[in-house]
Amino acid sequence: MVNLGAIIVFEYWETIPFHFIWISFTIVYGFRVWATRPTLVVLGVVMATTTAAIGLDVHRGTEPWAELTEVPLMASMFLAMVWNAQRRLAVTLVVERVSQQNERLLTTQRRFLQDASHHVRTPITIALGHAELLEPELAGRPEAADLRVILEELFRLRRLGDRLLDIAAAEDPDFLRPEPVDMAGFTRDLLSRWSPTVPRRWELGRLDEVTAWADPERLALAAGALLENAIQSTVEDDVIRLSVTGGDTAVLIVSDSGAGMAPAELLRVFERFQTGARGTGLGLTLVRAIAHAHGGEITVRSVQGTGTDFALELPAVPALLSEELPGLWR
Repeated sequence: MVNLGAIIVFEYWETIPFHFIWISFTIVYGFRVWATRPTLVVLGVVMATTTAAIGLDVHRGTEPWAELTEVPLMASMFLAMVWNAQRRLAVTLVVERVSQQNERLLTTQRRFLQDASHHVRTPITIALGHAELLEPELAGRPEAADLRVILEELFRLRRLGDRLLDIAAAEDPDFLRPEPVDMAGFTRDLLSRWSPTVPRRWELGRLDEVTAWADPERLALAAGALLENAIQSTVEDDVIRLSVTGGDTAVLIVSDSGAGMAPAELLRVFERFQTGARGTGLGLTLVRAIAHAHGGEITVRSVQGTGTDFALELPAVPALLSEELPGLWR
């Protein structure tokens, strides 16, 4: 209304208030896209009032008739903006709807994994208890070998249930309790705990002094899964090497000189139930979930018949800052 008054009062300066009207109209519409009908009603009102105000100046002889052509021109530009905004809004609504559906599906999937794992663990624990009670009684008898197979499969099922729970929990905000972790010390400790368990040629490779911002418990879980995979891929004379490199990220590298993997196998190595004939098939999936929860990544490089390298990348703490942070894991 102020700008309409200005068009009438300032007869020779109608251009400035006229454009203020259309600019403000466009800005107000941009804050929230209106429905089509009220948009057209308001557009009609703006066109009619600005035409009347300029028409009065034309009638007075202070403006040429050509000034009236600006009204349909500005209206056309506004309608083009409305059309684009409506299309963008429609796409946004579709994307939001799909995102909500995907979120519901992921939530349902995580809940199913958690519920299934919990319900499966109880009967497995009971079965394990009874099987272990029978083991001393069957010692030295032919049935003892069958019982050992049963026990191994039950232990495997229990590990599978535990890993399903960990994978499902990886999406939760409270999954991690990160703190500074001295990766060189962590890797030495890892080797000292694992090397006595399986006869392999265990080695320490390059160990950069780098501090990762990580959850030590979850990191140990991921590293253990990588070592289990390396053990399954190797035999007694093969090498399993642990290394750490530092820089913008802290990288734990697990290398082995085992059978390696074919290119087709590499494409799906982190998918569920794709690896480990005697394992759970979830170890590398769990590693990827833990890496992503840290904001890191897991990569693999392998040559069939030569060996495999897995690199677990984690956020690194700057050297100067790591000296000041409490709770450094060593």
